[in-house]
This record gives sequence, structure tokens and C-alpha cells, in this order.
Amino acid sequence: MLPTSSSAKARSGPHARPNSFLPHYLRRIVKWQQMDIEYTFWQMLHLCTSPKVVYQHTKYHKQTKNQWARDDPAFVVICSLLLSVCTIAYCAAYDHSAGHAVFVVISVLLFHFLVTGAILATCCWFFTNNYLREEALNSHVVEQRVEWLYAFDVHCNSFFPMFVLLYVIHYFLSPLLVAHGFVPVLLSNVLFMAAVSYYHYLNYLGYDVLPFLERTTLFLYPIGVVFVLSPILILSGFNPSRHVMNMYFSRVL
Repeated sequence: MLPTSSSAKARSGPHARPNSFLPHYLRRIVKWQQMDIEYTFWQMLHLCTSPKVVYQHTKYHKQTKNQWARDDPAFVVICSLLLSVCTIAYCAAYDHSAGHAVFVVISVLLFHFLVTGAILATCCWFFTNNYLREEALNSHVVEQRVEWLYAFDVHCNSFFPMFVLLYVIHYFLSPLLVAHGFVPVLLSNVLFMAAVSYYHYLNYLGYDVLPFLERTTLFLYPIGVVFVLSPILILSGFNPSRHVMNMYFSRVL
């Protein structure tokens, strides 16, 4: 909790800032010179290797900028570019027309990352603010809430390692993963299980770092569901790689 002695400061803090912050954030998307590209790649690397270090830096960001969310859109921009390049690689290997390839790139970028991310961020933003916030026992303590943009940041952080597993590594293993037989089914399910589980683990870390939230272990519960469903899917012969690839590239089968 962050104490304050000024009611004016409380009014100009978490409630007034988002109105002017979001347009500024969006304007910076087209200004590469204002983006910290090096720090963004540092975050991406450590999200795959030492994610707790990234969220330790989130605490520093709160102390220096007085907000939990990033003020730099570089992570979203670079992640979108990497996702587009990877999707183009899939289209080059498996697609049969340039027009359909454009459709695939746009649909993957929008629905796999941005639209789905906005929906998930909104759900987590609503859930944490309404059910996980600690009640302020002291009237002199500023009420803190999860910023929507921070919830979207958490999604982006969680999405990147999943992108590495399910888009990059999956691309190189795809000839094996989409083949027939038990081994492709097993490997595909294990890869998806690892990616989805790590996504939810990073989701948990993102909200656990906020000192005004409680019961954040609820974000780990989906991992248990994944571990229960995966053996069932393997024994039933369901191959998630073949299923997803067939949604976009019918010639895979």
C-alpha cells in the first residue's frame, strides 16, 4: 500500500492518468526513435529464462513512473512484427496463394495476439479489480487498482514464450508434428501443454507482483486443468498441431 498525505495527489494519481496516458501510448507506436528496443529484447529473453527478474523491474518502474503498465509500446510492436514474420514463414512453407497468405497473417496477428489479448486482459482486469483486491483498512491509503494496460502487458509477457514454443519451435518441428502416428500426437500435446502452462504461470507472476492483490494463486489453477486434459487428449489420438494447421493450411493433411 502507498500512503499519501494529500487528497489532491490521490485524485491526480491512478484515476486521472489513464485518460491522457493511452493516447500518448498509441502515438508512440509510430515513433521508433522513442522506443527502447534493447530493453524490450532484454525482457523477451528473460521472460523465457528468468521471468521473475522482469517483474522485479516492474516494481522499479512503478517506483519511478508511478504506474505499473509500460509507457513504451515497443514490446507490442516487436512482438507483432515477429509474429507476422513467423506467420509468413508458415505461409511460404504450407500455403498455396498470396491472397490467402495475407488473410492468414492478418487473422493470426489480430485474433491470436491482439484481439484475444484484449479480451483476456479485460477479463483479468475485471476479475482482479472486483474479486482479488485487498480491502483498504486505512482511509488515508490511496486505493489501488489494476490498470487495463498493465493487464494487457501481462498478456503480452505471457504470450511471448508461448510464441517461441508454438510458432517458432513448432515451425521447425511441424513436419514431424503433423505426421500420423502416436509419437507426433505425444510430442504435439507435450509442446502445447508446456506452452499453455507457462503462459498461465507468467500470468500468475504478473499479478502476484502487485502488492494490493490477494489469492493470485487462482491464476495457477488452469495449469492443473491442462495436466488433466493432456493425457486424455493423447490417449484419444487428438493432435493439436494437425488441428490448428488444418484450420489455415488444408494441404498439410
